[in-house]
Amino acid sequence: MGKMHRSARNYFLGFAALFSLAPISADAQQPAAGHWPSFRGHQASGVAEGPMTPSRWSVKAGENINWKTPIPGLGHSCPIVWADRIYTTTAISGQTDPELKVGLYGDIKPVEDDSEHTWLLLCLDKNNGNLIWQKQIHKAVPKIKRHTKATHANCTPATDGKNIVVFLGSEGLYCFDMEGQLIWKKDLGVLDSSYYRVPTAQWEFASSPIIHDDMVIVQCDVLENSFLATFGISDGAEIWRTPREDLPGWSTPTVHVANERSQVLVNGYKHIGGYELATGKELWRMTGLGDIPVPTPVVADGLAFFTSAHQGAAIAAVRLNAEGDISLGEDESANSFVAWRKRKGAAYMQTPLYYDGYIYSCMDNGVLTCLEAKTGKTVYRKRLASGRTGFTASAVASGGKLYYTSEEGSIYVIQAGPEFKVLATNAMDDVCMATPAISDGQLFFRTQHHIIAVKEAASKP
Repeated sequence: MGKMHRSARNYFLGFAALFSLAPISADAQQPAAGHWPSFRGHQASGVAEGPMTPSRWSVKAGENINWKTPIPGLGHSCPIVWADRIYTTTAISGQTDPELKVGLYGDIKPVEDDSEHTWLLLCLDKNNGNLIWQKQIHKAVPKIKRHTKATHANCTPATDGKNIVVFLGSEGLYCFDMEGQLIWKKDLGVLDSSYYRVPTAQWEFASSPIIHDDMVIVQCDVLENSFLATFGISDGAEIWRTPREDLPGWSTPTVHVANERSQVLVNGYKHIGGYELATGKELWRMTGLGDIPVPTPVVADGLAFFTSAHQGAAIAAVRLNAEGDISLGEDESANSFVAWRKRKGAAYMQTPLYYDGYIYSCMDNGVLTCLEAKTGKTVYRKRLASGRTGFTASAVASGGKLYYTSEEGSIYVIQAGPEFKVLATNAMDDVCMATPAISDGQLFFRTQHHIIAVKEAASKP
């Protein structure tokens, strides 16, 4: 790696929402089987049980590949699924070969591309990959530049089966019906998520929208005038907006509803916290775990799990009845509202994965840590790859298997549980930055150039 300011080392956009995208509550009504309505599906959990998903496949040989559909432009937004349809977004540059550079590097300069871009919303048939329709969302020169790892379509859409909400950061917030007809759009102004130490290093926007109880919720932690806000799903009317004294991050919020308490959980640099869903009033806060947070909060076992790992690195488990300022002292690891905090194994890019009592956290260099969810006790820490390839996409799980995606397109299939075991490694033969989706036994991978459906051949329709 070249020499650079230490604080910018390995600073990469989190797309994952890469978003970030978004949980409801462990106590909320589960969506029908087969739906994957937002980033990492229901509750942003990344888990979908049902028909068995495969461990092995080959894109080159066509083994267990149900279909492969080309997608124009660049987009790290994850595919979402409702019934038999897949939805995704992309941004098409006016340049013939727009730059996209993956790997473990620390270049903070943005891409110089002032060409007019076209943003599209695409709908595919889940069973065969055929394009059902595509709609132009927006056409303009982007207001904010992007990182060399990022795209201008980072935010994952969200759907409730009646509406599809698309967030393009500074290019606006949009709501479509399920056939792609625009219902409303809102201009939220310039949302500059630049590197706060070097504001000329613009890296685009990546926090995804979520939908809950006919409300659209967005978190906009930016250079100036950060806020958390909700809008009516029917007309886009603002319901409430709460200012946040914070700096740029790329985490998507999480909604949790239980025991007559509804709250929006947010990750943040200066503070993580919970806000009353109905009013936006702050319920609790805790000093942030590290700057430039990307991972989304995850709820399980009565705890909300937060992680960050740029400058400063920690994972924390917060009790869902937290009130007031629950910040820990420098030498503390727990209090009445914080079940535990760990300094090692924190993820910079990936939203952690909860599965059957364990929390899995994978760093951007491929080091995977497994922790007991209730205690924070380290079960194992293992490396998935050579340490020379990046990991940005968040993990998903099904049928006792965990799926980890490297930026170079290698999918590591890991056995769930306290014993570390690699079941298979599969090549997608393309760059892969987006978190996959799962529906009815199929895995849907968004690569740089395609969406690819992976399914056991014996269970093809």
